[in-house]
Amino acid sequence: MKLVTFTAKRGAARAGVLVDDGRRVVDLQAAHRQRYGKGAASLKSVLAMAQSGDAALQLATTLVKGATRRGAGAGMVHARDAVRLLAPIPAPPQMRDFLCFEKHLVQAFQAARKVRAAAAPDPAAAMADMEAKGILAVPAAWYERPIFYHPNRLNVIGTGVDVQWPAYSKLLDFELEFGCFIGTPGRDIPRSRAREHIFGYTIFNDISARDEQTLEMPGQLGPGKGKDFDTGNILGPCLVTADEMTDPYKLKMEVRVNGERWGGGNSGEMRWKFEDCIAHVSRSETLVSGEFFGSGTVGSGCGLEQMRFLTPGDLIELEVEGIGVLANRVVRAGP
Repeated sequence: MKLVTFTAKRGAARAGVLVDDGRRVVDLQAAHRQRYGKGAASLKSVLAMAQSGDAALQLATTLVKGATRRGAGAGMVHARDAVRLLAPIPAPPQMRDFLCFEKHLVQAFQAARKVRAAAAPDPAAAMADMEAKGILAVPAAWYERPIFYHPNRLNVIGTGVDVQWPAYSKLLDFELEFGCFIGTPGRDIPRSRAREHIFGYTIFNDISARDEQTLEMPGQLGPGKGKDFDTGNILGPCLVTADEMTDPYKLKMEVRVNGERWGGGNSGEMRWKFEDCIAHVSRSETLVSGEFFGSGTVGSGCGLEQMRFLTPGDLIELEVEGIGVLANRVVRAGP
C-alpha cells in the first residue's frame, strides 16, 4: 500500500491510502467508521499504523477494498487534487541521514573545495592547500562504518509545500535521497534480521545551504545551519509499505528542476544498505516505530556535484521508482 497523511477542507491530519494510480485517497478512519460504527486507534495516523504493524495493514487492506467497491458509501474516498498531502509521518520520532553512496561523496567533496576556494583571495592557492591537507576529502571512517547525522525532525514538510530560502544563504541545493521508516522496535538488531524492522519507504529531499555548510564542516560536528532551517527536510509523497517493495536496491532515481533532468542514479549503488545502518545504530540503542533512516544522496543527485544551484521560483521534482514524485518549489521571502 501507499500510505499518506492528508488534510481535507482544513480538517485535521488523517491517515489514508493512495488508490487508482494515485488519483484518489481512501480515508481509513472514515472507512472504519462506515464499516464498524467507530474509529480505530491503530488507524489514527501513519505513525500509529507503524506502531501496530501487520494488524493495522491487514485492517487497512480490508477497508480499502470495501471503500472502493461499487456502491460504497460517500465520504470515504477523496480525489487526490482535493486534499493536501503532508509528509507520510509529519514529525518522525527520530531522523538519521546516512552517507550511503560513495560516488556522491567523491563528487561532492571535489565540488565543495571549489566553492570554498572561490571565496578565498587566491582560489588556486586555497585549492592546492586543501588538496595537500586532505580537507574536504572522503574520510577513511566512511569506509569502516555507516556515518550519519540527525536532521531536525521538527522541520519536516511534504510534497507541494514551498521551501523557504534561508536568508543567510546564497547557494541553495537539493539532495535526491530515499529512505525507510522503522516499524517493529528493536535493539541490537543483527544485519540478517534488519529488513524485518522496516515498515516502509519514501523519498527524501535534504535541502542544503552549501555556502554555510562548507564553512561549518571543518568543525567536525556536522552540517549545522547548512541543513537546519525551516522547511529544510522534505518527505513524501507517500510511504510504500515494505511488503510492496520487492527490492529497495533496484530503484531508478531522478531529479528534475523546472522539468529539466539535473541528475540521478540507482539505489543499487548504495555501498551501505539500510540493513547495515539499522544494525549499526541499534547497538545498545532501541529503535522505535516511525524513526526515519535516509540513504544520503545518490551519485549525481545534487546540484553541488555539477556546480549548478537553485534560484528562487525553481520547481524541484525528485522521482524514485515505485514510490512516486516529491515536488516542491523554492521561494525567497520578500524584503
